[in-house]
Amino acid sequence: MKFVISSFLIACAISTSVAASDLRSSVVREAAIEAGLVPSSATRPKTDPDLVSVGKLAFEATELSAGQNIACATCHRDRFGSADGIPNAVGIGGDGAGDIRVASGGRTVPRNTLPFWGVGGIGYDTFFWDGKVSGRGDDLISQFGAHALSSDPLVVAAMIPPVEVDEMVGDIGHLTTETVGSATFIYNQLVEQLAADPDIADAALRAFGTSAKDLKFENYAEAIAEFIRFNFAVQDTRFHEFVFGKGKLTEDELNGGLIFYGKGRCSMCHNGPYFSDFNFHSIPSPSASFGKNGFGIDYGRFNVTNDPNDRGKFRTPPLFNVLRTAPYGHSGAYSEVSDIILAHSDPLAVLNFQELSSPQRQDVYQQLRHWLEEPVSQSALTLKELDQLISFLATLEFDSKREVRSP
Repeated sequence: MKFVISSFLIACAISTSVAASDLRSSVVREAAIEAGLVPSSATRPKTDPDLVSVGKLAFEATELSAGQNIACATCHRDRFGSADGIPNAVGIGGDGAGDIRVASGGRTVPRNTLPFWGVGGIGYDTFFWDGKVSGRGDDLISQFGAHALSSDPLVVAAMIPPVEVDEMVGDIGHLTTETVGSATFIYNQLVEQLAADPDIADAALRAFGTSAKDLKFENYAEAIAEFIRFNFAVQDTRFHEFVFGKGKLTEDELNGGLIFYGKGRCSMCHNGPYFSDFNFHSIPSPSASFGKNGFGIDYGRFNVTNDPNDRGKFRTPPLFNVLRTAPYGHSGAYSEVSDIILAHSDPLAVLNFQELSSPQRQDVYQQLRHWLEEPVSQSALTLKELDQLISFLATLEFDSKREVRSP
């Protein structure tokens, strides 16, 4: 099977001798390369410094929201690894960060906030848990349909949160729906608000050579996308240094790598330059709130494709800095990385069916049906192996280029 070390090699590699340690290192290096890992530099596109500067200011600006009370940086915070540290995002009406924000009474956005590591890098072309924006192949897929204002999927993805009612809009007069018409109305308002900030106006003039008030919202979205590409671009991790340089791994990290590429079958889905195949899979995970589809239910990819076989499937999340971005899963249902790993390989060990409503249990049963077809359904781990796998995941860490100022 592709991306999985043979059991023969694992049997040969797991030993305490120096020769066996060298063999294990070689096996993990070769498996990583076969699974698509490349030097971090090969994932980084060139970026425009002036666009990055505008994008950073807009990313941090509350003027990016209709009520001027929430920014991208509100829910994408450095302290939570560019996510928000809570199960489901809290948008309009929320205050503070972390648990304080949950208790503040804001509107719940019924999915876990995804971090930005590697987003927009070369080959990173599918966005959001359900892939509702994708640039794969010849066609751009998004909820804008033929009205998308850019051919760049990350730019299109950056244009969505500012026009989602519960996330960054709220109730503005009659605008309580999400349509292309209402989006255009809001975009025009946001351009005026952003242009009124002198720092943004000056940066926009340098980047675009024109007055900020003469720009269109897609220009600001382009700048935000450029900032994300630059600031969260993949940098060398300890694992990159091990695979492509002279770096070393500890015994637990090395054994964890063997499990990742071998028994754990993790690399069947977590492969490529970003440790994601950007495809959609079913890992049993009940919604932690009312769910995207209501009643504690989230149909996942089905909401995009209307294909019954996609119900309960979600995009494989990349694994860079994964230990910094708890809680886990599309619904944030798992607070510990060990629990989300167990949900992959032994979901009944972590699912508490008594806490679920009848509709939620029915939804999980559907997820379990699809899970049986996933490669990880054959990969139950011991507690020691689980700890070693987590040690390996700790080698996938790096820092962003610039500090993000949260409002």
